[in-house]
Amino acid sequence: MITKEFDTIAAISTPLGEGAIGIVRLSGTDALAIAKKVYRGKDLSKVDSHTINYGHIVDPDNDEILDEVMVSVMLSPKTFTREDVIEINTHGGVAVTNEILQLVLRHGARLAEPGEFTKRAFLNGRVDLTQAEAVMDIIRAKTDKAMNIAVKQLDGSLSKLINDTRQEILNTLAQVEVNIDYPEYDDVEEMTTALIREKHKNSNHFWKIFCAQHVVVKSFVKVFLLLSLVVQTLVNQVF
Repeated sequence: MITKEFDTIAAISTPLGEGAIGIVRLSGTDALAIAKKVYRGKDLSKVDSHTINYGHIVDPDNDEILDEVMVSVMLSPKTFTREDVIEINTHGGVAVTNEILQLVLRHGARLAEPGEFTKRAFLNGRVDLTQAEAVMDIIRAKTDKAMNIAVKQLDGSLSKLINDTRQEILNTLAQVEVNIDYPEYDDVEEMTTALIREKHKNSNHFWKIFCAQHVVVKSFVKVFLLLSLVVQTLVNQVF
C-alpha cells in the first residue's frame, strides 16, 4: 500500500487568474502513467527526460479536448522532489487549469497539500530543512535583500555555517574530554577556559551579526536567534 507521503500528488503551480500560461504539476511514481491517460501526442514513456512535448489534454471518458498544451517530462532522481515530475503547461486561466487539475485527480493523483512538493524534496533528501525554508522565503521576498539572503540559504550557505559551528564545538568537546580522561598526554593542547572562549569568539560574533541582519528582512528571525543561543549555551557548558 502506498503511503500518503509517497503517493502521486498534483496541484496548480501558478497563481490563479488570467495569464499566458498555467502549470499543473504532478510528482510521484504514477505521475507519468497519469499524464499518459490524459495526454494526446508523443508517447511520453518514450521521450527523453527533461524535455517539453507538444500535444493536447483530452478527457479519456468522452474524448473532449480540454486544451492545447506543452508537457514537461522530468524523471527521477534529477528533479526537485527526486520523484518523477510532470508539468502540464496550459493556457492561463482559472477554468482551464482547474479542469485539467480535476482530470488528473480523477485519474489517480491526489491534491497536494500546501508546501507538499517541498516536503517531498526534504523527505527524499533533495534539500535540508534550512533550504526548504528558503524556498518559501524566495516566494515571499518583498525586497532584493530578502531575496538574496533566501537564495544564499537555498544554496546551502546556512547549512554549511551550522555544520561548521557544530563541528567546531564537537572538536572542542573532544579535546576537553581528552584533557580530563588522559591528563598525562603532553602532546594534546590543554583546553583552558580562555582558550575555549578564544576559539569560539569569531563564530559567536558572526552568529550575532548574522541574526541581527535577518531581523530586518525575515519574520522568522526568532529561529536564528534561538539557534545562536543554543550554540552559545553549548560552548558555555564546556567552561
